[in-house]
Amino acid sequence: MRIARFVSPQGMSFGVIDGQGDRSSWTVEAIDGHPFGEINRTGNRWALDDVRLLSPILPSKVVCIGRNYAAHAAELGNEVPKEPMMFLKPSTSVIGPGDAIRLPAASKHVEHEAELAIVIGATGARKVSRDDAHRTIFGITAGNDVSARDLQKSDGQWGRAKGFDSFCPIGPWIETGAPYADIRVACTVDGEVRQDGRTKDLIHDVPTLISYISHVMTLLPGDVIMTGTPEGVGRLEGGNTCTISIEGVGDLTNPVIVDE
Repeated sequence: MRIARFVSPQGMSFGVIDGQGDRSSWTVEAIDGHPFGEINRTGNRWALDDVRLLSPILPSKVVCIGRNYAAHAAELGNEVPKEPMMFLKPSTSVIGPGDAIRLPAASKHVEHEAELAIVIGATGARKVSRDDAHRTIFGITAGNDVSARDLQKSDGQWGRAKGFDSFCPIGPWIETGAPYADIRVACTVDGEVRQDGRTKDLIHDVPTLISYISHVMTLLPGDVIMTGTPEGVGRLEGGNTCTISIEGVGDLTNPVIVDE
């Protein structure tokens, strides 16, 4: 099931996207309230092309994992961490499909990072075992851990470099019940393939990450876990179009502009 958050003539809603094949025939039907429970369709339906998709969720927190693909760690000259390397992005960094990634004046080198994003559905997931981790997952989506690489190096910690407004595109929707253990994670910039990896190469897999994080902080419905990026990260420039593709989900496309 595809769960979206969108703006229609009736305002902002969560909804279920229906359709196969040609996307021009897809529709979205609004649901009552939020999707973390029984989903009740309202009967209010629109063509997908006639609504504006937002980020599919506004999480209380975005928990990110660094250096979780060996080849990516190597390309930046870093060692592979023995335990998951965890950091946070603020909820204000989250944007949706079609929203602009804004390059801040404070940085001269901003890069894309294509990532599988896990959306939590369980209420109060705390100290979850690895075997039970799958029960906490609501669905998967595409994420882009946009990073100011020069500030990441100069600051010595990653809060500023990873936390600018617009530095966490998520979307275009949440796919529930989709596999995630071995799927493609890719990035193109202006149609050029930059990243092309598979989640089977994660150093710490999804159940391990959920268990590890939940032993540090309680995970809430709608929280997002960014699982790490494969090799091939590269620079973004104003005027670029960046697309993150997750097998089984779809494409998350964002223009890139220079922030004023």
